[in-house]
Amino acid sequence: MASSKLRVGVLGAGAVGCFVGGKLAAAKGAEVVFLGRARLQAEIRAFGLALTDLAGVEARVPASEIVFETSPQVLENCDVILCCVKSGHTAEVAESVRTLLSPRALVVSLQNGVSNAPALRERLPEQTVLAGIVAFNVVPQGEGRFEQTTKGGLLLQAAEQDQLQRLVVACEEAGIGISTHADIVRHQWSKLLVNLNNAVSALSDVPTQQMVLSERYRRVIAALMAEGLTVLKAAGVRPAALRGMPLSLLPRLLRLPTPVVRLVARAQLGANPEARSSMWEDLNRGRKTEVEFLNGEIVRLAEQCGVSAPLNQRMVALIHRAEAAGSGSPKLAAEALLGHEG
Repeated sequence: MASSKLRVGVLGAGAVGCFVGGKLAAAKGAEVVFLGRARLQAEIRAFGLALTDLAGVEARVPASEIVFETSPQVLENCDVILCCVKSGHTAEVAESVRTLLSPRALVVSLQNGVSNAPALRERLPEQTVLAGIVAFNVVPQGEGRFEQTTKGGLLLQAAEQDQLQRLVVACEEAGIGISTHADIVRHQWSKLLVNLNNAVSALSDVPTQQMVLSERYRRVIAALMAEGLTVLKAAGVRPAALRGMPLSLLPRLLRLPTPVVRLVARAQLGANPEARSSMWEDLNRGRKTEVEFLNGEIVRLAEQCGVSAPLNQRMVALIHRAEAAGSGSPKLAAEALLGHEG
């Protein structure tokens, strides 16, 4: 039966995809279908979805109302595709759905890094592809439960496109904060700089909240960000302010005494004291991480500009070493991350 509702397909239904898609489905303002792994398919079919936002408000979608498949055919006839796969799979999934998507479909990249939207455009030339940012973290709790652990909403590239306007309305009705930006690339670089700490989380096995409140680990994060800012300046890239604060101030903030950091960053520390980065989860699940699309992006840009980024290069090497070892996080101390083991 034909539906006048916006039909949204979640391509890569992991934590973020299940949370955003689930919130849309729970609000019943959009018809949502999910494409993901068999493991998560079984979990969702058994338990449905339970989505908790930062205020503790829960939205539920019963399993009987969820269409979750492992075959790309589920995305046929979708008005909007939310691409939530890990960056390393972007090219592969784009090729897998290329002949299935309607030319009128809007594809929105809700992925880390700055290179996914261009990669999607190259492989999906008939569709409109927009860049997007998920400015909050989602932690899977098992049995179909997903918890938002930090503040933020969705930032999408601005466009004069009917499907985008309908998506914005559906997100607002679902209680998902959303805004559109003509300068989305600057915001992507800001998010990338903040995400440089994901490697620190993965390599240290320290929860994000504890990591931010540790002077030793903050020193590593500040050094990574300062190095990234130097590279961006050499490349002529001006990252957008983060919640009104220039990114150049963030390394200085991280170097302040812990009581000051605790006070200033209280709202951003997150509700779950055990939450870690998605890179930590990938490393401990034996999956390839997104380090090449975060720290690696800084390293490649540095090479193009004739400058160096030795600390970000070290993070890339350490993550690849841990991936090859296949034993999860190596649980490195801050001094080891900086190369000051002895």
